[in-house]
Amino acid sequence: MTHANPRAAKAALYSAIWRWHFIAGLVVLPFMLILAVTGGIYLFKDEINDAAYSRLRFVESAASAPLLPSQITAAALASNPGTLKAYTPAAAADRSAEVDILGADGLKNTVYVDPYTGTVQGSLWDAGASGSPAMHVVRKLHSLDYVGWVGNRLIEAAAGWMVLLVATGIYLWWPRGKKVGTVSIKATRGRPWWRDLHAVTGIYTASFIVFLSMTGLPWSSVWGGKFYDYAYALGLGMPDGYWSGKPASTVPVSAALDRAPWIMENQPMPLSTAAAGVPQALDTVVARVEALGLVPGYAVVMPNGPEGVFTASVYPDDITYERVIHLDQYSGAVLYDADLADLGTLGRWAEWGISVHMGQEFGLVNQIVLLLACAAMVMLCVSAAAMWWKRRPAGALGVPQVPADWRIPRTLLLMAVAAGIFFPLVGLSMLLLAAVELGVFLAGRRLRTA
Repeated sequence: MTHANPRAAKAALYSAIWRWHFIAGLVVLPFMLILAVTGGIYLFKDEINDAAYSRLRFVESAASAPLLPSQITAAALASNPGTLKAYTPAAAADRSAEVDILGADGLKNTVYVDPYTGTVQGSLWDAGASGSPAMHVVRKLHSLDYVGWVGNRLIEAAAGWMVLLVATGIYLWWPRGKKVGTVSIKATRGRPWWRDLHAVTGIYTASFIVFLSMTGLPWSSVWGGKFYDYAYALGLGMPDGYWSGKPASTVPVSAALDRAPWIMENQPMPLSTAAAGVPQALDTVVARVEALGLVPGYAVVMPNGPEGVFTASVYPDDITYERVIHLDQYSGAVLYDADLADLGTLGRWAEWGISVHMGQEFGLVNQIVLLLACAAMVMLCVSAAAMWWKRRPAGALGVPQVPADWRIPRTLLLMAVAAGIFFPLVGLSMLLLAAVELGVFLAGRRLRTA
């Protein structure tokens, strides 16, 4: 068997990677656009919510002390009858208090109350951590939750492919026989201009794209689920004895709270030690958690039934103050009190990554940097589509030709297998693409031999 010379082998390898980069890019492009646009909007959800709902969220600060939590929740219940589910004290002197109420119609609304006067300023459908119905829609679009489990898996596969697109893109960009690859747009028009724009945008934002992809994956079903399980198996998630031997319910923390630490979401809610008695007053519970040092911005979730617990939790921009406290609803005893330092190593890393991913950790700088990264992702999609449109033959897709020499170096094959194992849904889609490639190759060979 005659072997091709090294130069021909390198050319074949380059063609194979270029073809896969091209095909994967076209497949991932719509998902990358969705992630970039919705992610860029959601980075500023608090600012958008404050501007759109300022009448509800802001009040005139007063010199007098705010009303008691029981007085504020009573005012909210008087205007919106139902069952009290959660209470969020005003996070600042010019902020409203928020009261979550489950109505007789089964819908939960957030009622905004002036903490100084008890005046109800209005209400919105409770959108949880999103803060408003509009931002709830953006969040659902970001994860494609509107199409169920299929959407979640498509986004997971797209996130994994984005990492591989960065890797293959750097390989294609890497200079061969030159001192440096394209770091500025040299062409002035046409397809070369779009090619330079694509390469330059990609090389400067590669690390940000990988970061956003990897820090978004903990929310996914397959990859995130496995990461969650391995974190626990390795002792790097939550510590053993999460409830210190105390009784626990079948309700996960994520179902009870609007937002919980990622590594804690699937853990069961604890139970109060007695199923009867007189529950603690909300005023007492609020005073207790504030005495424990819970920072402003926290919410108190009411017990779910006679065995439920009070849960106070806060997720400030500085995640070192992140905290969850569960209290027995009858005795007021602390059943569990966890902050960031109590999480395992992977739990802390995941929380930090999620905080940066959402634009919270470093304030406005964090938001602007990631907004620019989202804009760069949109530009990569636009430039990729423009290059494809300009190069495609009339009536054809314009996919790069199948290389004549299909021998792949063993190291590259092992890397592809490793990538498929690390990103299971990417591995599955690789097999599908490989099957299509093989079909195209065999069909072409039949035509040539016919």
